[in-house]
Amino acid sequence: MTKAAKRMGVSQPAVSRLLSDFSQSAGIELFTRHRGVLEPTSDSRYLLAEVQRILDGLEHLDDLRRDLVERTGGHVRIACLPGFAISHLPGVLVNFLKERPNVTVTLEPDRPERILEWIIGEQYDCGITDGFLGHPATRSQDLHIKSSCILPPDHPLAEREYITPRDLADERLIHTRRDSRFFQHLSRAFSEDGVEINSLIEVRQFTTACTMVAQGMGASVVSALDAEAFRATGIVIRPFKPELFHRLSILQPASGPTSPVVLDFVDAFIESLQPYVASAKEAERS
Repeated sequence: MTKAAKRMGVSQPAVSRLLSDFSQSAGIELFTRHRGVLEPTSDSRYLLAEVQRILDGLEHLDDLRRDLVERTGGHVRIACLPGFAISHLPGVLVNFLKERPNVTVTLEPDRPERILEWIIGEQYDCGITDGFLGHPATRSQDLHIKSSCILPPDHPLAEREYITPRDLADERLIHTRRDSRFFQHLSRAFSEDGVEINSLIEVRQFTTACTMVAQGMGASVVSALDAEAFRATGIVIRPFKPELFHRLSILQPASGPTSPVVLDFVDAFIESLQPYVASAKEAERS
């Protein structure tokens, strides 16, 4: 009692009254006196453990509040196309997390249909996808990524400043699925140039096409973002004319507030894409 009074800066009788009042309001006996010494009852020992747990939780909550205010803590759940999970996104996350030591991330790659399903269900904070046609349960930002033609190392067309559909008339092409918007634009470009696509392989991801071209198989027209990620493999990268754009969508759940750290990640991701994003005027033509 004496030590408690000293730590609290009150008198010993005041501590006695506080204990008595608390015991009465709680409806349990806190202490028993044994040989002149106060001993906690089993009820008070149990209560103390629960109180300590609550105090620890409040301390954690205060740490979390500070992390959120300073943008250094939190958790970001990201769903993305498989190609992003192995090419561009890891580097973005490394730079993002270096400045935020208490932030953790869940990264889940999957097909566009599943990404949309997760965002609608608020299972993920952010979705990076393509072919998005809109949904009332989501908010979206669209970015139009420039495209490039890629060829195997030491390809004869490497001497060209840019590549046209006519240049690719005799090349076996690795291209996106025929039901994709990007393939429709590509097919129209070939048709307007008076040539047909010499189809070799139909793929879902640009990264698949890049991998195969790097190994000497065919040619392809892919997003400039994916082409740049494979530059170190020695592939030939040239502008493709007419200009084509790949529409990328960043999705978030429409309901509820978005945490500051999620907004920071979205900003960092968009910033990382700027060298490959078409201007508003260019995007009007897509």
